[in-house]
Amino acid sequence: MAALGDDLLVTVNKLQDLVFNTIGNDSLDLPQIVVVGSQSSGKSSVLENIVGRDFLPRGSGIVTRRPLILQLINVAAENYEQSDGNPAVIPHTASSVAKFGEWAEFHHLPGRKFEDFAQVKQEIENETARIAGSNKGINRQPINLKVFSPHVLNLTLVDLPGLTKVPIGDQPSDIEKQTRTLISEYIAKPNSIILAVSPANVDLVNSEALKLARHVDPMGRRTIGVLTKLDLMDHGTNALDILSGRVYPLKLGFIGVVNRSQQDIQSGKPLDEALKSEADFFRHHPAYRNMAIRCGTQFLAKTLNSTLMSHIRDRLPDIKARLNTLMGQTQQELASYGNKQFSGKEHRGSLILQLMTRFASSFISSIDGTSSEISTKELCGGARIYYIFNSVFGHSLDTVDPTHNLTTYDIRTAIRNSTGPRPSLFVPELAFDLLVKPQIKLLEIPSQRCVELVYEELIKICHTCGSQELSRFPRLQGKLIEVVSDLLRERLGPCSTYVESLIAIQRAYINTNHPNFLGAAAAMSSVIQTRQEQEKKAVLAEERKKREKRRLRELGEVNGTAEEEEDQTPDQKLKNLSVRGNAAARSMSPHVSRGADGFAAGLNGTQQSGSPPVFGAANSARDSFLNYFFGKEGMPSAGPLPQPTAAQNRRGHSTEPSISQSIRRGEPRSPAIVQEEYGITPSEYGNEVSQFPTDNLEPNLTEREVMETELIRRLISSYFNIVRETIADQVPKAVMHLLVNHSKDVVQNRLVSELYKEELFSDLLYEDDGIKAEREKCEKLLETYKEAAKIVGEVL
Repeated sequence: MAALGDDLLVTVNKLQDLVFNTIGNDSLDLPQIVVVGSQSSGKSSVLENIVGRDFLPRGSGIVTRRPLILQLINVAAENYEQSDGNPAVIPHTASSVAKFGEWAEFHHLPGRKFEDFAQVKQEIENETARIAGSNKGINRQPINLKVFSPHVLNLTLVDLPGLTKVPIGDQPSDIEKQTRTLISEYIAKPNSIILAVSPANVDLVNSEALKLARHVDPMGRRTIGVLTKLDLMDHGTNALDILSGRVYPLKLGFIGVVNRSQQDIQSGKPLDEALKSEADFFRHHPAYRNMAIRCGTQFLAKTLNSTLMSHIRDRLPDIKARLNTLMGQTQQELASYGNKQFSGKEHRGSLILQLMTRFASSFISSIDGTSSEISTKELCGGARIYYIFNSVFGHSLDTVDPTHNLTTYDIRTAIRNSTGPRPSLFVPELAFDLLVKPQIKLLEIPSQRCVELVYEELIKICHTCGSQELSRFPRLQGKLIEVVSDLLRERLGPCSTYVESLIAIQRAYINTNHPNFLGAAAAMSSVIQTRQEQEKKAVLAEERKKREKRRLRELGEVNGTAEEEEDQTPDQKLKNLSVRGNAAARSMSPHVSRGADGFAAGLNGTQQSGSPPVFGAANSARDSFLNYFFGKEGMPSAGPLPQPTAAQNRRGHSTEPSISQSIRRGEPRSPAIVQEEYGITPSEYGNEVSQFPTDNLEPNLTEREVMETELIRRLISSYFNIVRETIADQVPKAVMHLLVNHSKDVVQNRLVSELYKEELFSDLLYEDDGIKAEREKCEKLLETYKEAAKIVGEVL
């Protein structure tokens, strides 16, 4: 059994050395004893008593600023074994040291033996300052120290920085938080035994070590309590109740020790004499003499040894299971880095062809939405392209105004410029063509932007097609991306050109015979209906105002004429307004002369009964012109237009200003308005001087110009909507055919033709240095775990 216990600790020490040499941390959660205590609690003295040597740095403030992993290894001969089979602790004498040897070794200085423990102390200070600095801060990187001695029991202890409350000197302001965090990381491991050191001359309720231990071990199953400074308690008091477990129960109990005083340390009192003084203290003290065999440093060392051996024996199966888990995880990680470089050319070619095929398949599946690695956080691949077509591009087309930057003045100017030197009798066809083509051009910008967005998404898909295996070869991955990017760039030009031609095709021929086009008759009907509705609303609003005024006025304050006008019903006023509107319409060009009264008859190609022949002929001529201009209606021609008489011309000129005045709310037509409408500046009224009108003034339109500009605006909007629907349907189809589908079809062949060349194999399969290092590290880690499993298997 003793041999098994020694083997267990030796096994753990081997595992600890193996793990720290390779990994640098305790990933196996090996069983160990963690020493916890406040500053000046006697923690360092307890460790030195167990070792029997002065080897720990001392001083004010935090001295232990890095964890110290201390492995004690007994080097006694077999004939010094005790009767129970355990190795004996040989008295620390010069002859025993000379016979068996006593030395220390540091992990960071392999192969060097320290026989002078004063040098051990100095090396701990130097190594602490090298990593943790000289500002009294702490560092979590441990120092590994092995002590080979004939008077120690096999133990593994971890000395941690002492708990402190107030920063002193140049210590960090959060030193307490740093220390607690570091201690908690060690004692929270289930395989750690907590050695909580508390001074006996301070009330136990103030023990920070026991407080931290209870936080991670509330049942006290893996905590050993150590009471120091029993000789410094007040006279008449003792710690018998605590040592007996009646105050603070712990499964592993409390052990009392007496360390050297500060005076003994300064005077250089040997540790063997200090241990004898400790034994005499417990043997002769009236309160502790009955339990002296369960107190002192030697009993503490034996208890720690037996407890650690038992703990290792219990936890070893769990360590083996964890080793198997770690080996499986490491094996899986190693497989992700791929096998080592192939040596033969045929193997390299096969690998490159395999990686190219996977890259092309990943590119195609990302577009089709069949990839196994579909993101759930954002749209990507083919779904993103669909979003561009329907949401981005569709919304951009919808936001384009059919008459964007097309003011009433622009439309009036286009109508005037289309008639040349002659006065216009009808709305010219050229004005409509001149105005609608630039508006169709507005659809080109969102269409080209749609092509660019799809191209950018394909480039993004290309850059995200790499796998873990492909990342091993950065040059090959870069070449694959470069070839596919060149392919997409080649297809971008023809696709953009074709989309541009779609807009040019729509501008090349304005098909006013389209079945969805509004047409002249419907547009004019809509304009007249809108104007009548606006006028009716205005009359009704005015009537409401007058009724309100009439209610407030006193009876008799208005004259008879005003009362007569106000007493008219809204229907009578609308009838009078219709009569005035018909009279105004007769002053306009023949194609809009009859207004709403003769409009229905004109659409049917007939005359109303009782209408004068002259007006019937004018109405027929109006319809014939609209049929000729827009090609929409199928009405028969009514013959040539009759020439108006001089009286009719004079009557038309005399009525037109009154219509303009009604639009301008009764303002007189001043010479300034004449200048603005006709582009002349008279020095005296009636004298003409050639001068252009100013552009920053709003034009004053005649009734005829208002009707003509509104008619053109509605026709432009109608035709623009037809073209917009066509472009919204044709552009996505063109992008899919010329850019997306073509790239999917030829990407595999392009990759093979560009990269499958023997002279490129060695360069393409160059592995990244970081990947090499990670694979080597993973291989070394796997070998470490296998070796650890072999070590554990020797004792199980």
